[in-house]
Amino acid sequence: MASDSNATSAPIIELRNVSKTFGEVRAISGIDFKVNRGEIVGLLGDNGAGKSTMVKTIMGFHRPDAGGEIHFKGKKIHDWSVARARGLGIETVYQERALCEKQPIWRNMFMGREMRTKFGLLDVHKMRSEAARLMSEHMGFTSAAVHPDNVVATMSGGEKQGVAITRALYFEAELVVLDEPTMGLSLSETKKTLEFIANIKKAGRSAIFIDHNIFHVYPVVDRLYVLDRGKVAGTYTKDEISMDELIESLYRVARSGKME
Repeated sequence: MASDSNATSAPIIELRNVSKTFGEVRAISGIDFKVNRGEIVGLLGDNGAGKSTMVKTIMGFHRPDAGGEIHFKGKKIHDWSVARARGLGIETVYQERALCEKQPIWRNMFMGREMRTKFGLLDVHKMRSEAARLMSEHMGFTSAAVHPDNVVATMSGGEKQGVAITRALYFEAELVVLDEPTMGLSLSETKKTLEFIANIKKAGRSAIFIDHNIFHVYPVVDRLYVLDRGKVAGTYTKDEISMDELIESLYRVARSGKME
């Protein structure tokens, strides 16, 4: 029972002293990072700060250099890979959204994980009805004008992000990695996407929100990490720092490479 208790209280994911080197270039160095259960963690940093490398490491595309460790629910994972990360329940929503825009919503919801009848045929009726339920309960679509048969290309950018996030939650992702999900969206679409992100926590799941725009990240996260030149320059809970104070600190880190 003690081990079960430890697993329950342990972070969903934790990086310990993680570095990643490509040739002579060290993209990230000595990263310590964790996400607790039911927590949304913001990851801020300018272009070139190391966010992409860190995300790809969390997703299993990169293995940490020697000495770095990845722990999932308190257990050190040795065979880290894309398949391993996904098998543990880590899903990524990329800025490109990875949706098939010419296909209807229900097909996108279940693409690669289609429901089938006992005869092995696609259960189109069940996928349509389940997509309708998800759209209502998780995405907040109550208008009859929004239907599971709607082609994704007809939706707004924020609604498309909602489809991608809802798909991840439906397939029981324990950790949703959001890679600049508001990039290229209008103000109204961004607002809708931030609402979808807040729903991740309401569903009892965890998320990493990666972005360089503090005004998008700050309102919906519980804690924040700031990356600069491949290192963690600072980490805060929201009750420790206001948005104005964080903005001022980001200006200082841009000049000195160190949070104050």
